[in-house]
Amino acid sequence: MHPGKSLNGAARGFIIPIGGKENRVQNPVILRRFVKLCGGSRAHIAVIPTASSLDDTGDLYETVFRDLGADRVSILPFKSRADCESDKYLKMLDHADGVFMTGGDQVRLAEMLIDTSAADKLRRRNAHGMHVAGTSAGASAMSAAMIAGGKSGATPRAGMVDLAPGLGFISRFVIDQHFSQRDRLGRLLAAVASIPFGAGIGLDEDTAAFIGPDDTLEVVGTGSVTIIDGSNLRNSAAKPVRHDDPVGLTGVRLHILVEGNTYDLATHTLSGGILSAKSNAAGKLTAAALT
Repeated sequence: MHPGKSLNGAARGFIIPIGGKENRVQNPVILRRFVKLCGGSRAHIAVIPTASSLDDTGDLYETVFRDLGADRVSILPFKSRADCESDKYLKMLDHADGVFMTGGDQVRLAEMLIDTSAADKLRRRNAHGMHVAGTSAGASAMSAAMIAGGKSGATPRAGMVDLAPGLGFISRFVIDQHFSQRDRLGRLLAAVASIPFGAGIGLDEDTAAFIGPDDTLEVVGTGSVTIIDGSNLRNSAAKPVRHDDPVGLTGVRLHILVEGNTYDLATHTLSGGILSAKSNAAGKLTAAALT
């Protein structure tokens, strides 16, 4: 489902991928905003800890969201595909204002949910206004073409990224997380080059992209969000490349955004909060668009 497309005229809920290691205690700006978006003291949030191999992940986020003022927090463990067909859990999704998918292994999460009633319910409820957030693996799994793994490095290389089907909340963007911290520019470029009309979102830790129903992305958090616009991307290689060879790409547009910056995903244009290097007296570039 493409961001902004809703059913029967309803406004789609926000889609909120988070780059991992979000601040949960000292200054939980991202999670506090998510709770407020879901209704604040009236919010019912459903937590899906399926990506995690730890037994207490769901309980941890239940405590965090209750401390932030949510009225009700439900855990949807989805430990088997049979759980994804459970009327009990599907009814919880019917009444949730927001869903939060934890970190862990995005392949585990996607393989558990894809082609189940729970996945269908998540997409339909989001299309009718329920907000969906995910951190780390939970963020990667949001896209239709999901980054399942790959290698670090700034230069895209043949075979550098592994793609797999994701949950499909976003269809024309691939999402990567822990982006700057784990040096993942090359693999995101390789992923964008692998999908038709592709574009990519790279999320630093403790940084989120709040994607509204109007296709506007707003950056919230302490790091940056890297947008790769591959709509005019071309492979510049003069001959076929072998595995691990560098891949030449031209026509790539790169945007680096920080908190408060906004970006229109439909038109691939910056839409607010941009300072030029010349206008910043401190000499720090807060956002850049490189062509």
